[in-house]
Amino acid sequence: MFDLYQPSEEHEEIRTAVRNVVEKKIAPFAAEVDADSRYPQEAHDALVETDFFAAHIPEEYGGMGADALAVAIIIEEVARGCVSSSLIPAVNKLGSMPVQLGGSEEIKKKYFPSVAAGEAGFSYGLSEREAGSDTASMKTRAERDGDDWILNGVKTWITNAGQSEYYTVMAVTDPDGARGRNISAFVVEKSDEGFTFGEKERKLGIKGSPTRELLFDNVRLPGDRIVGEPGEGLKIALRTLDHTRVTIAAQAVGVAQGALDYALAYVKDRQQFGKSVADNQAIQFMLADMGMKLEAARQLTYTAAAKSERGDEDLTYFGAAAKAFASDAAMEITTDAVQLLGGAGYVVDHPVERMMRDAKITQIYEGTNQIQRMVMGRKLLA
Repeated sequence: MFDLYQPSEEHEEIRTAVRNVVEKKIAPFAAEVDADSRYPQEAHDALVETDFFAAHIPEEYGGMGADALAVAIIIEEVARGCVSSSLIPAVNKLGSMPVQLGGSEEIKKKYFPSVAAGEAGFSYGLSEREAGSDTASMKTRAERDGDDWILNGVKTWITNAGQSEYYTVMAVTDPDGARGRNISAFVVEKSDEGFTFGEKERKLGIKGSPTRELLFDNVRLPGDRIVGEPGEGLKIALRTLDHTRVTIAAQAVGVAQGALDYALAYVKDRQQFGKSVADNQAIQFMLADMGMKLEAARQLTYTAAAKSERGDEDLTYFGAAAKAFASDAAMEITTDAVQLLGGAGYVVDHPVERMMRDAKITQIYEGTNQIQRMVMGRKLLA
């Protein structure tokens, strides 16, 4: 394991390796990916080539077996160069984590090796248009038909939809059962008959990551596609988010670091009134606040990652805290980076406007920050 606040030498070696990949094969395409709203295939290929595509998959299934902090560092470093690209390892963990937490050995052996090899991605189907924060009110249904299940409904805001081969999907399997305990989880394959996708959403940021609806029209799923027992789906889904909110925090730390790095270089080089902009105390105070909040977010994120790896009882609180704090800090830091560049920050010639747009989603997905505060408040009052 690793010390609570200090990553090991191995973690730092991973950081260096990922940073080299990002600088050479991912960041150079980030502006183009954003402008064209296209999937970052260059990043995909580079992550597969270097085993960072789904590093969390355990070694017994052909994966790297990276711990939670290592995965957070991978996502952080990729997001530093391109947030859209960082969703590749992040969503692979999100989509496959329910299987890792609640799936049988058979279902793990069936799906994990191809994800570990980079042959297939894994997305997560929980949200619906009228069941976003209120997940228990979902309308998607799966009905028994002999040993099989028949799936009908729509899932919304699904990251990398159409790109991934596999989808963990939550559906009501007992309409008359107790709310929240009547939902089950299933693995749906892209090739399943009756399973299609909606049009790509047109978004403010993370434009390189396709977001689409999942459409299920009498999709027949074999009985061995269920993850865990019937009725355990929502419990597994929420346990998944305890772990993967750490990855969103890491994403936020990464984009904030990228924005701060760029702003620092700009204000040191920019001359006004016969001196460097960085020589002005007002600018130094802004930079100091940005750096302070960023480092606080990083330390909280790494602490939450440690708790995720250990499975600590207070992970729910720390995962929510890391996600909320880091994403709020990222929004503030990227906005300040735009301000520090002045008019130059507002145009696409510089990456900080893209970083600001990309940072916004970290305050929204995997539970809005208002929901995170509800989670934390309830834990404090328990």
